[in-house]
Amino acid sequence: MCRNIVPLNNFEPAATDAECHDAALQFVRKIAGTTKPSQANQATFDAAVEEIARSTRALIDGLVTTAPPKNREAEADKRKARSAERYEAIRVFQQTKREAASTNGSER
Repeated sequence: MCRNIVPLNNFEPAATDAECHDAALQFVRKIAGTTKPSQANQATFDAAVEEIARSTRALIDGLVTTAPPKNREAEADKRKARSAERYEAIRVFQQTKREAASTNGSER
């Protein structure tokens, strides 16, 4: 799933229409494989975003849960921490790979 699409269910205050639209836009961009469609595809792209935004709003409004509402800031902090861990792991991997390549190159 696209990392830019964040969960919208069970927040206080509830997800806004703008958040539903933003999630729909990210979803359509991912599916279409482009962030900006050509002029020939713009109307179809925009219609898909609006349809998915409406469906997202209906989904969010229709879901029920007994769990206490989540805190937006705390959830954002968790996402940032996961992202930092992911990027640190990538950085370490790339550094190890560079070191191995330089070691292998100097042994020749």
